[in-house]
Amino acid sequence: MPPIARPLAVDRRRFLAAGATAAGAAFAGPLAASSARLAEEDRWTMRLSASSINYTALPVEEACRRIAALGFEAVDLWSAHAGCPHLDDVAERLGANGLKELLDETGLTLYSFSVYVGGYERYAELLGKAGGGVAVRESRYGQAEDVRAEIKALVEQLHPLADLAGEHDSYLAIENHSGAILHSLDSIKAFCDFNDHPRLGIALAPYHLQIGGFSVEEAIALCGEQLLYFYAWQHDDGLGQLPGYGPTDFVPWLKALAEIDYPWYVNPFMHGEPEPEAMTAALAKSRDYLREAHAKAVAS
Repeated sequence: MPPIARPLAVDRRRFLAAGATAAGAAFAGPLAASSARLAEEDRWTMRLSASSINYTALPVEEACRRIAALGFEAVDLWSAHAGCPHLDDVAERLGANGLKELLDETGLTLYSFSVYVGGYERYAELLGKAGGGVAVRESRYGQAEDVRAEIKALVEQLHPLADLAGEHDSYLAIENHSGAILHSLDSIKAFCDFNDHPRLGIALAPYHLQIGGFSVEEAIALCGEQLLYFYAWQHDDGLGQLPGYGPTDFVPWLKALAEIDYPWYVNPFMHGEPEPEAMTAALAKSRDYLREAHAKAVAS
């Protein structure tokens, strides 16, 4: 398949590292310190986003301000799943220009629209006009009698939506989910084998992989460059779903992301959020935990 475009920061880091390697070979000594510095820069950088659904009780403006104040770089805006009002409010009240003004005010990057309710088509133009990003949606629920055949058919059915994403400088990411045909390592492998569209990929939810007893690290490796969205989300109850709360050690997951040089965002996530003040404190703890886990993951 044609390569999925990678953020410029990642491409620049690779270029600098390659240049340092070549220079070091030609001019050992004077450039040794510079080469070491660039090698340090070449370590995988984790970028963090957060989802507006975790502030469902707040207006979209306040949700974005809280996410930005916590130090997250980007935001994932949700349509009306579990009553989240944010994306429809943006569509009906702010529009693309209003959303861009809000992003400029908060310093956030628009990472994604999660469109489990309403579908991608409804928000495609808005996403593009606001700067483009990733649209996250489900695959198809129900058991697959022939996993590879049904995943192949799914990928083919998604091509028109992926084409639409291309028209709006965006990508389409399909989430694995318990009870859906995209749920196992076999189905993820089939998806990646059959996907030949540079605007189509996977949103990986470890929560659902853990329910099935599947290896998250192996799933990350199978996705490779087709991984467009990563939920830092473990299978547990309440706040235990978040990094730093439940029992899961996220270091191996972040190591796996580093091994594929994952260029997008890591998004701490939970369903059933508490009230806003408790949610803010929980996201702060998850942010700090992920930063510590990232340092461990890249140390070796």
